Formats: sequence, C-alpha cells, structure tokens
Amino acid sequence: MSLVQIIIFFLIGLFAGCMSGMFGIGGGGIRIPLLNLAGLPLLGAFAINIIVIPFSSAVGAISQRRNIDKDIALYMVAGGTLGSVMGAYLAGLIPTLTLAIIFVIVSIITILGIYLDRIAPEFSRKITPGSKNIVIGSFCLNLITGVRGGSGGALFSPFLRAMHFDIHKAIATSLFVTIFTAFAAAAIYWHRGNIIWLPALCVLAGSMIGARIGSKISLRAKSFWLEIGLSVLTVALASLTVYKAL
Repeated sequence: MSLVQIIIFFLIGLFAGCMSGMFGIGGGGIRIPLLNLAGLPLLGAFAINIIVIPFSSAVGAISQRRNIDKDIALYMVAGGTLGSVMGAYLAGLIPTLTLAIIFVIVSIITILGIYLDRIAPEFSRKITPGSKNIVIGSFCLNLITGVRGGSGGALFSPFLRAMHFDIHKAIATSLFVTIFTAFAAAAIYWHRGNIIWLPALCVLAGSMIGARIGSKISLRAKSFWLEIGLSVLTVALASLTVYKAL
C-alpha cells in the first residue's frame, strides 16, 4: 500500500470519526462509501467499518460519559446486538436498492422523530420510552443498518430523540451502545475473513482522533445546532445510500 493510500484511509477515518463523535453515529454511512470509492471491495469496507466503530465510539462515549443513560443503554444493547448479528449474516443477500429504500424510509421517520414534539405534540406525548419499545426499536434499526455493514448508530440518536431524550444524552448513549453492537457484528466479518488489516489500522487511527475532536465539539454545541446537524447528516447519508444503489 502506497503512502498516498495510507493518507487517504487515515483522512477517511478522521472525517467519519469526527462525525461519529459529534452526532453519536457509528460513521458507517460515511466510511463505507468512501472506502469503496478508495478501491476496497464492498464487503471489505463493511468489515473495516465494523472493526473501527467500537474503538471510535468508545473514545466518544468516554468523552461524553456523564450524559450516558445507562438504564436505557442496557435495553438498547440487548435489542441492538441481536439485530447486528442477524444483519451481518444477511449482508450481501438482500438487493442493494431494496436496502436503500428501507433505509431512506426509516431515516425520514427518525428525522421526523427529532422534531415530533413540535410537529405533533399530542402524538408525541403518547410515545413512551419503555423497555419494550427501546428493545424492539434497537433491534429493527440494527437489523436494517446491519445488512449494509453498519451498527445502527446512524439512527440511534434520532430514535432516542423521538423517545423524548435530550439530544446530548441521546448522542452519548448512542455512542456507548454502538461499542457493543458493532463488536457482535465484527466477529462475523472476522470469521469470514473479510477484514483487510492495513487499511483497517489506518482508518482506525484516523477515526479515534476524529471521534475525540467531534466529541469536544458536541459537548460545547447548543442542542438546536446539534439537532439541525444531525438532521442534515441523516438526510445526506440516506441520499448517498440511494445514489450508491442506483
């Protein structure tokens, strides 16, 4: 691997890690298409993304540990881990365009969830963040994102916001949960031999530095701007998913 390639993989990790730490996402929606464009096979990009997520998420979670809701996180880990494992097994079996359409629909729903208390306050009050809703929601989100090499983190923060969580708490809890859900899926890719280690280490180094930078920005940012940024990023990732599928 040339020096230019090493720098490219590092910068991909740096950018995705920054977005991960800032918004509580896994970063796969950014890393996977960029790694694919950089010349890696799709399953290889999936595998590197899943390997990187636990470490970059851990950096972000440690930085924002005071905002983690540990009780809710346990339910999310339970549902999300099962969804991640099933998604990893199914990766590559479901048509890409079908996955893209499902992902876009779920993304739109989760974005509406961020502002649900303002768009439909009566309906919003009927939504309860009970353990059953958290487990089922986490399972479904991880299953959907898992089949495309993700960890569920891209949709966890909007999902928790819809469940009436403060945006800072939603981001921190999402980062914490993705550590465990990604580790579960990583074991599947490792067993299949999909991991290309040198690019993975370059991306990992960049992602951990980026996650630290993004977390510092997130802690200082106002809730309004985090909600706007998360909404824009979710739309961008959904649009990129459709573009890659066509």
